[in-house]
Amino acid sequence: MAHETENACRDCACDHHHSNCSCGHDHHTQDGTCICGHDHHSEGVGHDRSMGKIIFVLAGGILTLNSFLLNAVFPEQKFSAQLCALFGAFILAFPIIVTAVKDLIRGKVYMNELVALAILAALASGDFQIAGVIAFFLLVTIIIETRTASGAQRSIEELVKLTPDNANRLNADGKEESVRATKLALRDRIVVRPGENFPVDGKIISGESTVNQASITGESLPVEKGEGSDVFAGTQNLTGAVVVEVTRIGSDTTLGKVQEMILQAEASRTPAVRIIDRYAGYYTPTILMIGCLTWWFTESMNSVIAFLVISCPCAVVLATPTAVVAAVAAAARLGIFIKNIAHLELASHIKSFVFDKTGTLTDGILSVVAIHPFGKTTNAELLQVAASVEKFSNHPTALALVKLASEAEIPLRDASAFQETHGRGVEAVVDGKKVIIGRANFLRDRAIALHEEAADSDTMSIVYVVFDGTPIGWIGFRDKLRNEAAEMISELRALGIRQCSMVTGDREAVAAEVAAKLQIDSYESGCLPQGKVAFVEKLKADGRVAVVGDGVNDAPALAAGDMGIAMGAIGSDVAINSASIALMTNDLRRIPALLKLSRKSRLIVNQNLAFGMLFVFGGMILSIAGIMTPVWAAVLHAASTLVIIFNSARLVRTGEELTLDDAKKEL
Repeated sequence: MAHETENACRDCACDHHHSNCSCGHDHHTQDGTCICGHDHHSEGVGHDRSMGKIIFVLAGGILTLNSFLLNAVFPEQKFSAQLCALFGAFILAFPIIVTAVKDLIRGKVYMNELVALAILAALASGDFQIAGVIAFFLLVTIIIETRTASGAQRSIEELVKLTPDNANRLNADGKEESVRATKLALRDRIVVRPGENFPVDGKIISGESTVNQASITGESLPVEKGEGSDVFAGTQNLTGAVVVEVTRIGSDTTLGKVQEMILQAEASRTPAVRIIDRYAGYYTPTILMIGCLTWWFTESMNSVIAFLVISCPCAVVLATPTAVVAAVAAAARLGIFIKNIAHLELASHIKSFVFDKTGTLTDGILSVVAIHPFGKTTNAELLQVAASVEKFSNHPTALALVKLASEAEIPLRDASAFQETHGRGVEAVVDGKKVIIGRANFLRDRAIALHEEAADSDTMSIVYVVFDGTPIGWIGFRDKLRNEAAEMISELRALGIRQCSMVTGDREAVAAEVAAKLQIDSYESGCLPQGKVAFVEKLKADGRVAVVGDGVNDAPALAAGDMGIAMGAIGSDVAINSASIALMTNDLRRIPALLKLSRKSRLIVNQNLAFGMLFVFGGMILSIAGIMTPVWAAVLHAASTLVIIFNSARLVRTGEELTLDDAKKEL
């Protein structure tokens, strides 16, 4: 499968402007050719067009099978049987020999030549049936390898299908016109109707809808979207028509970044593959020399043929790429996007985790956690008065109050003369009475005495409500812990993580409370960005450290860790660029799932390599000893490839329990 780099080849079928081979894997030798030995120049996307090879397999396979049937049913038809076997062998051998000749014309000798020589030797011996059987199984192996190794392009083709070809753009007169999605420009406005996919990233400026974001985030539950909400290319508009202003196009869209990540992940190489790359140019000449010696000492052409067939190390070559494809597929299904396979490998060596607090371990949104009325005032009355005033504010505490009142179905009163003192409090007139809401200092500045103050104000954000000059109670707010935070910490400890730490810019009391609830080993409060970096650097002295943050405020810390994991990174350039791995959802359970996937993929790669090498070198010994026949060598060659593929495929279901759990919650 000879590949060439972009500089060396102008007609490579992959049609991507990078130096990787068209199958999506970077397994070139230093001279730019591919070790796998199959030709995929000028013959369609990926390796040689699989459909063409399948036709050869069917035609040649039927003729070869017919020759065996003629021998069994009509023994007297020896000439017909031989003729069928001859034509069958030539049809099956043709694509393999053509590829080998192309290699020789380019001056390269790789795996194709081993296979071609084995087939030609069988033909020369006059046993056309054996030649046909060998060619059949080897061609089937090549087709299997072709379909497996071209996983990156097929993944990208599936992603491209998510984006529509056309879009309904609004012109200057506000009328719709159908245009190619590739012609859209920034700040264009488009109409997306129910059932249509969004062609680009954008922001909704009119309308409301429910959007299925599973293709990007992996979450099964649709998300409600309204004015000001971001939408992403490839996601599906489910319920309402919306007008969207284009914010990103082409490769800058979130889907475009995902495509790039898939290519980067599948193009990455592990150390074992790099060793194969380095010595591939020496492998075939060495095998040919051993084959000649085998013929010299044994004078057995069958042993030589079996040796050449068994020595083609397709199983070893596929050991890592198939596992990479399966691991990337499993991660993508969970909304985990890995830029480089080295990061997936690194995850299995992580010893410590450092978490940002706000927006990572917590929701990052204030919630009402305590309502404490004074005197005869009830909880409902206190909430009603506070929400009636705060409905005019966009402060996080105001949003939390209005949300709680709506959930409790408490009707709000009319308010007037609203005023807001930024960062301190608000005031308005409700039912002809003045209402003031704010922190204790805000009220004292207005000469309002507080006869009762919240005892645990260190761990909550407290606002007091004053109605007609009299304090009627206080309301406490807190950034609520994520529901799965404790479960995530527990799973990490079960996986052998030595230390889970937390860094935050919040107060000491708040940090201590969160650390106690989650059983965090150590924490640092009141941290500025440089303080977070210093904390991470200190931990790195004791082993590999992963940093988990929101990817925007924590970019320096994410970059400082051995591995950075950006939470909720959908649409965030800073998150994707600063972190090694981007989680497209805020589900913390994806982090232990990532570690499990990393460890399982490492185990499977090692299993694949061990089995592949055992098969190749064990088969060589058996062939030289005359124990293995050419037909069995071809059969076992194909079987070993299938074993490697099916063993790697076990990775695809990693983390399946998370998606099943999401589906149950949806029901």
